[in-house]
Amino acid sequence: MTNIKYLEQSLPVAPLKIAALESCKGLGEKVNNHIVNFRKEAQTEILNSPLFANYHSDNFLIDCKCPRFGSGEAKGYIGESIRGSDLFLMVDVCNYNLTYTVNGFQNHMSPDDHYQDLKRIISAAQGKAHRVSVIMPFLYESRQHKRTKRESLDCALAMQELVDMGVENIITFDAHDPRVQNSIPLIGFDNFSPQYQFTKALLRAVPDLIIDKDHLMIVSPDEGAMHRAVYLSNVLGVDMGMFYKRRDYSTIVNGKNPIVAHEFLGSDLKGKDLIVIDDMISSGDSMLDVAKQLKARGAGRVFVCTTFGLFTDGFAHFDEYYEKGYINKVVTTNLTYLPPEVNDKPYFAIADMSKFIALIIESLNHDKSISNVLNPTDKIHALLEKRKNQ
Repeated sequence: MTNIKYLEQSLPVAPLKIAALESCKGLGEKVNNHIVNFRKEAQTEILNSPLFANYHSDNFLIDCKCPRFGSGEAKGYIGESIRGSDLFLMVDVCNYNLTYTVNGFQNHMSPDDHYQDLKRIISAAQGKAHRVSVIMPFLYESRQHKRTKRESLDCALAMQELVDMGVENIITFDAHDPRVQNSIPLIGFDNFSPQYQFTKALLRAVPDLIIDKDHLMIVSPDEGAMHRAVYLSNVLGVDMGMFYKRRDYSTIVNGKNPIVAHEFLGSDLKGKDLIVIDDMISSGDSMLDVAKQLKARGAGRVFVCTTFGLFTDGFAHFDEYYEKGYINKVVTTNLTYLPPEVNDKPYFAIADMSKFIALIIESLNHDKSISNVLNPTDKIHALLEKRKNQ
């Protein structure tokens, strides 16, 4: 593999260790398996050097957990030495499936609980690791990234707290607003977008998808997702359109101003397949309304691509809109928890991000430029060229 050969040209900065918290255990195991396979394929003469003593391993995951007391309090525990290691912690703050008991009552873990567990494991490391990096796919409190009134700045405070605890790198995906990194200007902050994985998963799920200006258009559901839509439309060589949300700023419902209407800006989309791309689906009402309006304007098939599928109100509305023909596919990543029932949905497709994360970890562990190893533009072009030649 080209990526692996590139990494073979350098030494790891320290022995690799991965602490996948309970919230991210499944994804962590997949990432670990990829790294194990990468290193088994490594072909370099210096592997016999003592510096590579820990390079080959069947497992880079460490034993870590956060047991709870009956009162709901917890502690972080690491079951093996991490002294001198390049430690990567993986946490999914949106995993609501995990529970714990408080005075006999069962609580589902919230993002706050997962964030506290992350700090507990960092504390348990006691500053013995050579370097500590945090992989937090959904950036904690990233939806509260700026202050408009008398409000807290939760995301900025959380990142500053992690830095104060010794974290040197924060890796996330599709941050709601990447400018939040301005709160930690001297610390590594990398924000990735799964454009290549979306394209790959969509082409696999929809083999007859035609990618040209006459048959396909990229649509941004709001002004906040414009940069994603612009990038993907340019790489695929197709047109794009966008909606903007008209809100009622005189009222607040569930912490936000309700959307009055979606207004579309763009060229004629009649008969075209549409890819609607955004960073997350929360309740899904906004995305479904966009899909419905696209169909009313004569669109062909509608494919929804979103980095984080939270589905806070369940799948009933998505099932309904699929049956009515408003949506044809929903592509989301496995960066956050997905209930098992998604596998039974005919419209659902998952973009697996485990190999991508494994390459990120390997690049950082070898102190190699991530941009050279993970260039989505080149990968998408290679994918389209391969499909063209089939």
